[in-house]
Parts: sequence; structure tokens; C-alpha cells
Amino acid sequence: MEYRLLGRSGLKVSALTLGTMTFGGKERFSYVGSTDQAGATRIVDIALDAGVNLLDTSDIYSSGTSEEIVGEAIKGKRGRVLVATKARFPMGSGPNDAGLSRHYLMRACDASLKRLGVDHIDLYQLHEWDGLTPVEETMAALDALVASGKVRYVGVSNFTGWQLMKALGAADRAGGARFISQQIHYTLEAREAEYELVPISLDQGLGVLVWSPLAGGLLSGKYRRGQDGPEDGRNFAGWPEPPIRDESRLYDIIDVLVQVAEEHSVSAAEVALAWLLHRPAVASVVIGANTEDQLRTNLKAVELRLTDADMERLNAVSKLPLLYPYWHQAMTASDRLGALDLLLLQQYLPKKNAF
Repeated sequence: MEYRLLGRSGLKVSALTLGTMTFGGKERFSYVGSTDQAGATRIVDIALDAGVNLLDTSDIYSSGTSEEIVGEAIKGKRGRVLVATKARFPMGSGPNDAGLSRHYLMRACDASLKRLGVDHIDLYQLHEWDGLTPVEETMAALDALVASGKVRYVGVSNFTGWQLMKALGAADRAGGARFISQQIHYTLEAREAEYELVPISLDQGLGVLVWSPLAGGLLSGKYRRGQDGPEDGRNFAGWPEPPIRDESRLYDIIDVLVQVAEEHSVSAAEVALAWLLHRPAVASVVIGANTEDQLRTNLKAVELRLTDADMERLNAVSKLPLLYPYWHQAMTASDRLGALDLLLLQQYLPKKNAF
């Protein structure tokens, strides 16, 4: 297993993280998976034996059941594992049972600690933006949790670029705890994070954790153009993430993904995961599994080394159209672009500046 520093912290995390949204299977999360305690403990043990040292969960997963299962699965193994969880979504029907207020975060953290059966959370993440709570209040609450010892580090998930920078600015002005990571959706099919979130991560020292790296199974190789995919897949079962806006482009990506996989004698899933591990700012890729075989296959992705030619083919078939102002910068500002600008714009620059 490979270990990488998480952002500007001194915390080393495995290149692959075990995601636990499949644990429990309550309510709508049954679309994703319904792994029981015995199965989850076995999956956790396989991951730990492979060198995975970070487990990722959330209070909302199966209404807290995932956290409870994780807590049971890591009993006697706490020294080997880092635990990450999240808060923001409703965990009750009251007016203050959701959000990122100080009131809610303090209660949510205590509830997660109890379900997990631990005395601290290694990485506590804001699961989603809350536009009603002042960001200064949220960041002060996170700082208080760190100061209390209940939380070691804080992170964020699913923020836009301006929301992320506003939160970091609030933390810096107060001299408080700062995010060391952001967990984002980022795949060969969905590269929107490269517009803002990946450059911000490099600029601000955030390690990227990637959720749903196989696009809900769409990049696993089981779905092919003109063929029926497995009916038990998330998209067929009613899980809406991720949205697919261009099905033709998706299958173009899958075609190249499968070609590269065949050339390396590996699965398409391994190539999709390895592509992410080759991308800037990515610290760890969160993999889930409903079966032991699926987990063992995905774990092998950390050993796959894609060539420059492989990366060029995958990048070319999956690159997104430039939005404004990026297309304008590519056309007119190539003489003054920095390294972070070029992360996105290099592949779009004209051979000769138009101005």
C-alpha cells in the first residue's frame, strides 16, 4: 500500500480509503448496498490487511447504522485505523436537526462518537454546504471540537470554490482549525472539479479524497455501449448519483478505459481508479464494496502504473469543454499563466496565441 500526506498536515493516509456507505442498507441506502455486521467486519479486515488505514463513513448513512457497524468492526483494531465521518444532513425531524450551526455540529459529533464507540474522530468533515449558517459560526464550532480533543482534523465535502475559500478565509482570520482535505466527486466521466476545486486544493494545501470514483459502477466495465448493464447497478436501482448528461461521451470513455485495461491485463475499474491516483492533489480514493472479490479487485489499483501514453488517451477522451472565463484565458492569457492555471488549460491552449 502507498501512503500519502493528507494536505498540509502530517497525517499519512493510504492511497485507497474504505468507504462504508454500503454498510447497513437502511431506507434509500439499500440502493447502494446492505452489508450486515459480519460481512462488514470481514471487508474491514481485508482492507486493513491490505494496508488501508482510513475508513470513511457518515452519520446519514443508513441513519447512523453505518457508523454503528464501523464501530463494531474496528473494536480491538483502533490503533491500526483512522476514522473519518461527516455531518450536515438531517438526523431528526426538528428545526435544528440538520445544518452546520454550532448547536447542531456539537450534538452531531457527540452522537457520532457514541455510535462509533470511540473517544475521538480522526477526520470530521462537513458533508455539504449550509447557506443559512454564517460560515464563521461553523468554523468556530469545528475549532472548538478540535480544541476539545473530540476531533483531530477537519475536512469538507461538496462545497463550491467560493464557498470553500470563504470557509478557509474565516478560519484563517480567526486563527482556528483549517480544513486539511476536501472529499469530492471526481472521475474520468466527471472532471468538473478541475475547473476550481483541484487548483484550490493545491493552492490551499488540501488533500483530495474522491468519492464514488467509479461513477456508481458505470466505470467498472460492466456497462458497455449497446449492451444491457447489470440490473442491480445503482443507476438502474434508482440511485440518482452521478447524473449522466452525455451518454455517448460516457461510452466513448468506457471504450478507451476497456482498451487500456485489456492492454494491462487488468479490470476497467482498476484503470479508472489508477487514473485518479495519477492526478494532482489526490491523496486517497474512497472505494466501497458489496463483495470480497470486488474489494480485492479494487485494492489492486494502487499497484497499477499507467504510462504517459495511457494517461494522454484517457485525458483526451474525457476532457470537458472549457467554460467561461477559462476559454477566454486559454485564448488570450497564455503568456501569463501559472502552474495552477495550466493544470486545466495546458491541454486546451492554441499553438499560437490569437492576440
